[in-house]
Amino acid sequence: MPALHEPRIHNHLLNRLPEEELNALREVLEYVELPHGYVMAGPDKVIEYVYFLSEGIGSVLTVMGESQRVEAGMFGVEGFSPTSAAVGGTISVHEIFMLIEGSGWRVGLEDFSRVVAANPAFADLLVKYNQTFISQVSYTALASVALQMHERVARWLLMCHDRMGGNEITLTHDAISHVLGVRRPSITTALHILEGKRLIRAERGRITIRDRGAIEAMVGETYGKPEAEYRRLLGEL
Repeated sequence: MPALHEPRIHNHLLNRLPEEELNALREVLEYVELPHGYVMAGPDKVIEYVYFLSEGIGSVLTVMGESQRVEAGMFGVEGFSPTSAAVGGTISVHEIFMLIEGSGWRVGLEDFSRVVAANPAFADLLVKYNQTFISQVSYTALASVALQMHERVARWLLMCHDRMGGNEITLTHDAISHVLGVRRPSITTALHILEGKRLIRAERGRITIRDRGAIEAMVGETYGKPEAEYRRLLGEL
């Protein structure tokens, strides 16, 4: 059981559970600090834990071979991962790691499956979240072919901003290039373009959002619909 000194559960999905179902889950939840780079699941590896973030951002990567990676989606306080665990999956298709350090709660896969089977409200929330995550992945695919590089980076920064507590995003150019699957100079050029338009301020290891409305206008319909679907199905964060 969680120790008394552990912080209050702060995750949008868990906080929407009826008290009796949350209490059933509390018995098997473990609070964890999650540093940058922490691997939550590996591609083609057995899922050991399911994670519910309280802060920070997790990145879900599609992997081919030893070196080719691209982000399929991201999650933060609004969700959980690996999502396949909610439908009985035991092997992770993706590499899932902490892009921005944070903390959260994890539960072993066997306990997770048992609690899901016994608690219908929990199962319903997970299914709804899976639908919103699939929508996010589909629009990420659209953005990769419909947007120029600086626009693609702009959309991605909006998604990070959604999951942060303020306007600063602590990320290096290398970290962004790793998840977007492009060379570092392409990221540097994209950030210079956005900074030149006064949409962001880029410093070493830190990006500050300056004009979110203008960024949303730039990326058009590639951003917003999955986020609206999340609000419809699961409420405001």
